[in-house]
Amino acid sequence: MWDKSPNPWFIVPCASQLLHQRKMEKPWLSLMLISILCCLALCKGIESPEFAVIHAESDFEVRLYPESTWMTASVRDISFEKSTWNGFHRLFQYIQGANLNFSRIAMTAPVLTSIVPGAGPLHSSAYFVRFYLPVKFQATPPLPLPELHLKPDKWAIHCIAVRKFSGYARDDNIVKEAEKLAISLSRSPWANFTTSESNYAYSIAQYSSPFQIFGRVNEIWVDVKNSGLEGCESSSVSTY
Repeated sequence: MWDKSPNPWFIVPCASQLLHQRKMEKPWLSLMLISILCCLALCKGIESPEFAVIHAESDFEVRLYPESTWMTASVRDISFEKSTWNGFHRLFQYIQGANLNFSRIAMTAPVLTSIVPGAGPLHSSAYFVRFYLPVKFQATPPLPLPELHLKPDKWAIHCIAVRKFSGYARDDNIVKEAEKLAISLSRSPWANFTTSESNYAYSIAQYSSPFQIFGRVNEIWVDVKNSGLEGCESSSVSTY
């Protein structure tokens, strides 16, 4: 059975309807207002990509994700935190109507930041911040305005190893969390099946509002290649 990840990140449809803006001079104020309005309105029904858990241990699990489409913002910065805010600011404009259809798009979760291996302080040189498109737009995503420098990415069915962690995802803790997942995988039947062919070392999935202090949910994602192990026979290395 397909499952869905918990908790919205920080923007939802009913809150976005209360903000009529095309260009945000102070995006952090807009994001804070949206988060507060969402909490007051008790908005629900955030879409997330479906998945099936095919292997579970105490500190990680392996999920099978079906095909899906994401909108992606590429960012070059040494900071994971700055890159995520930069990329999501552009994605937020897109879902507010900065697209060729002038479509308003409902918020989804998680906000996913993928790290490209490199030589920077976080062993990275670039980031890709991703927004999961609602089912309504999966087949035909509205085209973003050119100045936003966004592009849709189609993911093939594939498996992902996932480790959950709480608190805030920061520059100083995401590498440690990724290392913990790597250690867990090295001691499991999946030790030899994390992909070295992907262009991304790992991704950080954030589900909670930046203004939520308690009960925060984050995940480290690592791709699992076509392993032949039960449940992942049909998966392949993702090309996102």
